Amino acid sequence: MTINMEKPYVVGMDIGGTNTVFGVVDSRGNVLASDSVKTQQYTEVSEYVDAVCKKLLPLLQQFGGAEKIKGVGVGAPNGNYYSGTIEFAPNLPWKGVIPLAAMFEERLGIPTALTNDANAAAIGEMTYGAARGLKDFIMITLGTGVGSGIVINGQLVYGHDGFAGELGHVVVDPAGRQCGCGRKGCLETYCSATGVARTAREFLVARSEPSLLRNIPSEEIQSKDVYDAAVKGDKLALEIFEFTGKVLGTALANFVAFSSPEAIILFGGLAKSGDYIMKPIQKALEENVLNIYKGKTKLLLSQLKDADAAVLGALSLIHISEPTRPY
Repeated sequence: MTINMEKPYVVGMDIGGTNTVFGVVDSRGNVLASDSVKTQQYTEVSEYVDAVCKKLLPLLQQFGGAEKIKGVGVGAPNGNYYSGTIEFAPNLPWKGVIPLAAMFEERLGIPTALTNDANAAAIGEMTYGAARGLKDFIMITLGTGVGSGIVINGQLVYGHDGFAGELGHVVVDPAGRQCGCGRKGCLETYCSATGVARTAREFLVARSEPSLLRNIPSEEIQSKDVYDAAVKGDKLALEIFEFTGKVLGTALANFVAFSSPEAIILFGGLAKSGDYIMKPIQKALEENVLNIYKGKTKLLLSQLKDADAAVLGALSLIHISEPTRPY
């Protein structure tokens, strides 16, 4: 990674459906200072940009101001690297096409690049984490939604329009749950943190057995509540993880067929549920993968902290060469 001593720092920013985290990072990938805002708190994107900049600018001053920053890298749901826009993101409060890179560039006076948040996490993992040395892998992010970054022969796959790799919106059940994208049965309606909470609510209605989850108002149940109950041996919570892992593992078996990755790397809070989620994922993956791929793809957990992975990936946007645009 080239070091510019006149501009030794970059800003990495990860926009999630719940939180936006940003930080000042040096050339070695050390996050020197960071802060965050609540994404959903701002229904107007201009107010959101103002709120981020209000917290970010004091951080920049600690390191010599904007003139010491080489660039800003942003990872965002439905982010398009080619255009610098967020387009029709179902888990963000702003609808339509949002020229976010241009908005931050104008506000900060610093060159800004933007990509899909899962792509940013994949770059971060490839540069600093579990994917170091790997040329072919798939990054799956399990958060408010399900995101993915696909790397083939050491290159991120962007597709002709910048939107390749929306694996969270692969339909796993055409008659299934309503998704924020407008369709039914997308993978993220089952395997995101919010998907796990939906499964919990469905199971509680359909089943009669006792569960610790019944002590929580249905509309307030979160994936962490399911994990906490599973740790205590709650049968229903364990079955929720089994169900979720089976859906995700089966989908991963299909993903293996189109890129034959060396590894699939799972990132996000849900991935930290340990064997409760990893064992059923691994089992479903092995049971459903095509014979020629059996035993060839490792299932790994991210080696980066949640707060750092996409920030570091966004940082890497400033240093990597731009992909060839298709138009």
